[in-house]
Amino acid sequence: MSAVLFLLTLLGGLCSHGHTMTREEKHRLRNQVVEMFDHAYQNYMDHAYPADELMPLTCRGRVRGLEPSRGDIDDALGKFSLTLIDTLDTLVLLNKTTEFEAAVRRVLSDVRLDNDIVVSVFETNIRVLGGLLGGHSMALMLKEGGQHMQWYQDELLHMAKDLGLRLLPAFNTSSGLPYPRVNLKYGVRGPETRTGTETDTCTACAGTIILEFAALSRFTGDPVFEAHARRAMDFLWEKRQRNSNLVGTTINIHSGEWVRRDSGVGAGIDSYYEYLLKAYILLGDDLFLQRFNIHYASIMKYISQPPLLLDVHIHKPLLPARTWMDSLLAFFPGLQVLKGDIRPAIETHEMLYQVTKKHNFLPEAFTTDFRVHWAQHPLRPEFAESTYFLYKATGDPYYLEAGRTILDNLNRFARVPCGFAAMKDVRTGSHEDRMDSFFLAEMFKYLFLLFADNEDLPFDVEDYVFTTEAHLLPLSLSTAPHSSSIPSNRTSEEELDDSNFDWTCPNTRLLFPDPAFPRNLREPIRTAVDKSCPRPAPYREPGMGSPPLRAQDFMANNPEHLELLRRMGVSLIHLKDGRVQLVQHATQAVSAVAAEDGVRFMQEMMELSSQQQKEQLPPRAIQIVSHPFFGRVVLTAGPAQFGTDLSKSSTGVRGFVTVAEPYSGCTEITNAEYVQGHIALLQRGQCMFAEKARHIQKAGAIGGIVIDDNEGSSSDTAPLFQMAGDGRSTDDITLPLLFLFHKEGNILLEALKEYREVEVLLSDKARDRGVDVQEAEEGCVTEAVTPTSFEPVRPVADEHGGARRTGSGGGHSIPGGSQSFK
Repeated sequence: MSAVLFLLTLLGGLCSHGHTMTREEKHRLRNQVVEMFDHAYQNYMDHAYPADELMPLTCRGRVRGLEPSRGDIDDALGKFSLTLIDTLDTLVLLNKTTEFEAAVRRVLSDVRLDNDIVVSVFETNIRVLGGLLGGHSMALMLKEGGQHMQWYQDELLHMAKDLGLRLLPAFNTSSGLPYPRVNLKYGVRGPETRTGTETDTCTACAGTIILEFAALSRFTGDPVFEAHARRAMDFLWEKRQRNSNLVGTTINIHSGEWVRRDSGVGAGIDSYYEYLLKAYILLGDDLFLQRFNIHYASIMKYISQPPLLLDVHIHKPLLPARTWMDSLLAFFPGLQVLKGDIRPAIETHEMLYQVTKKHNFLPEAFTTDFRVHWAQHPLRPEFAESTYFLYKATGDPYYLEAGRTILDNLNRFARVPCGFAAMKDVRTGSHEDRMDSFFLAEMFKYLFLLFADNEDLPFDVEDYVFTTEAHLLPLSLSTAPHSSSIPSNRTSEEELDDSNFDWTCPNTRLLFPDPAFPRNLREPIRTAVDKSCPRPAPYREPGMGSPPLRAQDFMANNPEHLELLRRMGVSLIHLKDGRVQLVQHATQAVSAVAAEDGVRFMQEMMELSSQQQKEQLPPRAIQIVSHPFFGRVVLTAGPAQFGTDLSKSSTGVRGFVTVAEPYSGCTEITNAEYVQGHIALLQRGQCMFAEKARHIQKAGAIGGIVIDDNEGSSSDTAPLFQMAGDGRSTDDITLPLLFLFHKEGNILLEALKEYREVEVLLSDKARDRGVDVQEAEEGCVTEAVTPTSFEPVRPVADEHGGARRTGSGGGHSIPGGSQSFK
């Protein structure tokens, strides 16, 4: 049954709906995918291996403990050559059999799994265990072919079992839900290794184990792994909210209480739903399909608002939990294709495609009117994944064009000399020194499959299921003879109900007899995104008066705004630290409608407050445009509160850099003949920022870059800030001044040392990576939504203090029916 479902779902039955892409063009794009993979993989092997990941801006490996901590994100790194293991089955799919064989030998000889290091159970399972099992599956396939891997004796499987045993101690809880972290050498041993003390885990973290653990059990004949994974899945199912049939985002691993009760299909939950359906496909157990269908019906009833997918509260599913979406939900249209629900998949994918075209990449989070909420983009593959599955299901060449857009944007904006760099901010085009392993594991698989013909593939992909990390597990595991030893976990109340089953997926020829139908679905969504600026006003019933004050428009010193607040029952209190506090009393509003407007205003303010904490200040970009960089390296820079406002300049300021003497820039510049007509490099410290700017301006500089003197500081780990003035008028400063942390500044200094002449572009956002600088597109959809004067940036007199935006506390309930906001 599982293989039939999978094959029916991946049905390419439709005739062309748009301009057909020629076979030659498809082949060109297929070859381009391979060239891009080679660029990323070879740079990892040349500059990073055996480190876990490549740092593409500094051309070196990321070794945990040697770089500044990035928090939880570093829990994916275990000093086990993560990127190499994650890439094994990609090499085979892209017909790089010789490279695969060499990579397997490297893994067997170099990789250790007994490191004294704490890692994420979730990330290690999907990336490392999944990578080893995918590599093992490919090695078996090649060995059976009789030409390659004839020496292979299940060595990758033995490593996979060793790793599985190292992850098992995390499952030693009363609920069966795993601890989020485990020490590879010592298991879960207590506070000294930051293990065994956690109480919470995300739903996806506990519910994205079954494919890898079940495959490990069926490959090895040891049922213990699948049994533990099933127990965790059973517990999550039991703890679902019984009225809504939804699950929360975070759960207490001991009590089973929901810690975060918001529910969606993005971060924190996403792959739990994916693994329910794929566990049925891989293992053939009807129980997983029944559970998935029950959840899916609730998702479509409460969360899906085509083309949007909005989080709700599990106990009050008609109440939205937030007004923005995160980029991880981009996998969901692909899952809907596997389910056979093509129409909403087309609609949501089109919304995501239009957002991608607005910002070049999907921002980590974006609002319901398609503005940037969180501006980062770590080269996530989920949109490419859904694009591939929709093309497979419909045969519509429109999705080939979507794939071309992905390729073009990666090459134009993310490609750097040493690989591909994550986007620090999609609005400015600035880079982060990061290339995650999933970029090689997933992105290039889906893009290659999108453009490849069947004869280009070394095996039939429909004989495999993709894990959430796109690792390939054979469907033949469902008939493994030892699988019957796994005990049934069906509860007494859970007898199979045929009404909860869609036994087969519909034939797309019957779904869409009109070739124009998908195009008709997409057109209104494209129009909606295109018209998303200016921000649409909320709907108001006739007779309810003029639209209320919007949170993003509020100014604390505007008398008209204060009067509107008064009418809505909202009072304003000025605090000693410069912030303002808003308190709403519904009973003090002039009418019930005004009171509702006040509640809506307070909710918007809470959302904006949360957004401010995440976004900090809009950064600027320093783009190295000279040889050999040609605009492919973009550094994240902090702006100044004085001098040229680069956000109002269409061209930015372009020039060669030179180091000022004295380097501090705190006295008259002694090498003015070199500084004149150049962009001066300065070191932070010893005097005010404005004083440095005046000195280099007097020397004839056209711009300045201040480099932090705090060794090791980086925009990856520290929030950017605006450089403040010196307490007096700065109208005399007319050049732009930008700030770089130590790590980014070193990239510039090393380039200057090696190439002597380095030209940069100072701008509000990176320009097109080429000889010709592309004019920045105007459009407010790329701007972050921040209140104009709700939380003023306060300059600090000490030059090392800078000026930071103060944090805000979010919304709070106050007894007596009032609400406050800080």
